[in-house]
Amino acid sequence: MRIAILGYGNLGHGVECAVRQNEDITLSMIFTRRDPASVSPVTKGLPVYDVRDIESHLSEFDVLIICSGSATDLPEQTPKYAKLTHVVDSFDTHARIPEHFDAVDRAARSSGHVALISCGWDPGMFSLNRLYANSILPEGQTYTFWGRGVSQGHSDAIRRIPGVRDGKQYTIPVESALDAVRSGSNPELTTRQKHTRECFVVPEVGADLALIEKTIKEMPNYFSDYDTTVHFITEEELKAHHSGMPHGGFVIRTGRTGFDKEHSHVIEYNLKLDSNPEFTAGVLVAFARAVWRCASEGQRGCKTVFDIPPAYLSPLDGAELRKNWL
Repeated sequence: MRIAILGYGNLGHGVECAVRQNEDITLSMIFTRRDPASVSPVTKGLPVYDVRDIESHLSEFDVLIICSGSATDLPEQTPKYAKLTHVVDSFDTHARIPEHFDAVDRAARSSGHVALISCGWDPGMFSLNRLYANSILPEGQTYTFWGRGVSQGHSDAIRRIPGVRDGKQYTIPVESALDAVRSGSNPELTTRQKHTRECFVVPEVGADLALIEKTIKEMPNYFSDYDTTVHFITEEELKAHHSGMPHGGFVIRTGRTGFDKEHSHVIEYNLKLDSNPEFTAGVLVAFARAVWRCASEGQRGCKTVFDIPPAYLSPLDGAELRKNWL
């Protein structure tokens, strides 16, 4: 199977790396909105084209993995390119997934393609585990915790504040909340009780530090609902100690079974990621394989991770899966 990448940032680079670990998949090309001459992929000789030339190369790849942002890019790009080819994206604005699905589904069905949206670890792998756990323990409570890890969206929000040169924000689960959930007591937790936020900020020379801290802590939809700590550091300290992109989290389902609900159970799935974009890329590549298999069977339209048979993710055939993995 041949894939192409649209967008060569952290996620696009991660997809390039992930392909190298999948012998049944090759990377054909990269498309970019930048000057193609300015993009230097790790894979020697890999062609890089302007995204405006994509229609000229449709016969040279099977699935396009769109490595763009959810805020403004993917709502426009995924429906657009689903009219041209089979696509996969990592759209992660949870509240807008239904409308994004509808737009992509219309585009894919009208052109006879398969599109898969919201593929990654949340939404994606966490979504699957929420579904499995809720189906197995129908009476109970589901909790999702994120971190400790770098939130790219929150870090970007910090960097947009006047007087901030650079910054990183970490989302951190509250240990006491995790312990309460794992106990099976089904606690009712507020947003503030589940996570804290820690910010490392490089200020501009002469910036008003008190105003920056106040702006961060009072920022609606990002920090105002959380206990937030702000540290002011140098650019050298940021590069030395906060240059990575770790992340992870937990999906926990607690529930009860038995005629009188006398037995309690806890299902927990957790991720500890050294590189958020590289792990996400691994998920995207596996599901790109599944998209190509669905397309080869004549399926059409938009799908989510809920619609993909697990066996379609693996390069192994059914007999080998049953022998070694079942």
